[in-house]
Amino acid sequence: MARSQANFVCQACGAVHAKWSGKCDACGAWNSIIEEGAPVPACSGAMRRVKGRPFALEDLKTQDKEQERRITGVGEFDRVCGGGLVPGSAILVGGDPGVGKSTLILQALAAYAKKGGRTIYISGEEAMAQVRMRASRMEVSDAPVALGSATCVEDILSTLEKGKAPDVIAIDSIQTIWTSALEAAPGTIAQVRTACFDLVRYAKSSGAALILVGHVTKEGQIAGPKAVEHLVDAVLYFEGERGPQFRVLRAVKHRFGPTDEIGVFEMTGKWLAEVANPSALFLGDRNSASPGTAVFAGIEGTRPLLVEIQALVAEAGYGTPRRAVVGWDTGRLAMILAVLDARGGLGVSAHDVYLNVAGGLKVGEPAADLAAAAALISSFSGQALPHDTVFFGEISLSGDVRPAPQAELRLKEAAKLGFSTAVVPQETRAEGLNLRPIKDVGDLLALVGAPRARGGKA
Repeated sequence: MARSQANFVCQACGAVHAKWSGKCDACGAWNSIIEEGAPVPACSGAMRRVKGRPFALEDLKTQDKEQERRITGVGEFDRVCGGGLVPGSAILVGGDPGVGKSTLILQALAAYAKKGGRTIYISGEEAMAQVRMRASRMEVSDAPVALGSATCVEDILSTLEKGKAPDVIAIDSIQTIWTSALEAAPGTIAQVRTACFDLVRYAKSSGAALILVGHVTKEGQIAGPKAVEHLVDAVLYFEGERGPQFRVLRAVKHRFGPTDEIGVFEMTGKWLAEVANPSALFLGDRNSASPGTAVFAGIEGTRPLLVEIQALVAEAGYGTPRRAVVGWDTGRLAMILAVLDARGGLGVSAHDVYLNVAGGLKVGEPAADLAAAAALISSFSGQALPHDTVFFGEISLSGDVRPAPQAELRLKEAAKLGFSTAVVPQETRAEGLNLRPIKDVGDLLALVGAPRARGGKA
C-alpha cells in the first residue's frame, strides 16, 4: 500500500516545499510553512484515466443575453462592484480586523432584502446573537435576511441546495470554513482553497452572487492570495484606520467592471454612511495659509477626486536626512527630490522630508508628481500656494512635465468645488478654469517663487 506523502505549504503565498524550513523562499515570510498531508492514491500502480466526454464548441458570434445586475441599494458598494452584483459571480472582500467588513456586507444584504431580494448571511466567526445585536444597532433588524452560523462547507452547501437558490450569499469569513475531505486545520491554504472552490462552483451553477469576507496578513494582503484570488471574479479591499471614521472600498481585480474604482464611507455610531462628495471630505478645512500644501486633481477609477497633499521640509537633525511618507510611494518621493535637485537646482536633498496625503487616502497615480513637487517647493521656500489652484501632471527624470489622462474630467471637478486656476502640463487643452501651463520643473520653481541653490535646467 502506498504511503501518503506530506507537503509543506506556506500559508502566506501557497508555495509548496519538499521539507519544513523557518523561512519561505518564495515570499520571505517566517514561520508560515505548515505540513499538509497529500491524499492517498486509489491504487499504487500506473495511473488510470477515465475517457472524457466530448463537448460542443461555439463561435465568437454567439451572444448570450446580458444578465441584469443586482443593485443592493448601497450606492458606493454598487459603484465599486461595477454597477451591482452580477448573478453567478464571486466577490472577495478583505480588510483589517475592525475596519467594518461585516458591517458593510450586512448593510448591503439588508438593503437588497428590503427591495424584495432573497439574501443569506452565514457567519463562521460570530454567533447569531452577536449578528442580531449588530443588526439592531444598524436598525436593519426588520430586513428579511436569512441568518445562519456554520463552518463546515458540506453543511452550508446542503442548506443552500435544500430550497430555491438565493440571490446573494455572504460568507463571513472564508478562513473559518473547513471541509471534511481534508485533514488540515481550518484557515490553512488547502482548506481555504477547497472551501472557496466549492462555494464558487455552487454560485456559478445556481446563479447566486457570492460574497466572501477574508482576513488580511500583516503585509496588508488577503491571507492565501495566490490560492483564492484567482478563483473569484472580483477582489475588493476595505481600507481605513481605526481612529479616523472614514473608510475606502477599493477594487483591485474585477472581471465585470473597472479596476481601481473606490467607494467612500463614513463610520457612524450606527452604520456606514455613504459620502456623496469625497473631494470635499479629503480637502477638509483649507483656511490655513501655511506653506507646504497643494491640491491634487486626481482620478480614482471613473471618479474625479481632489485631495490635499501636505509636505514639510526641515533641517536634518542627524547626518542622514529622513524621509517619511504616508499615502504615497516612497520611491516616487525619492525620484521627485532627485529631479528637483538635479534639474531645478533646489538643493532640498540634504533636508528631512515628510509627505502626507490628507484624509488617509492612498494615491498611486503618476499625475500626483506635480502636486507633490509643488508642496515640497512651497515648504522649502516658505511661499504658500494659492488656495484656488489645483495641480496635476507627471514629472519625468529629465525634469519635463508630461500630460495626464482625462484632464477635462479633473478640471470639471475642480471648478465644481470652487477652484479657479489649474497648473497643468503644457499640452493640456480644456475650458472652464484659468490654466497655467508649465513645461518643466524650472517653470514650477519660477511659478512658486523658490530660490535655486545652483543653476538648473533651462
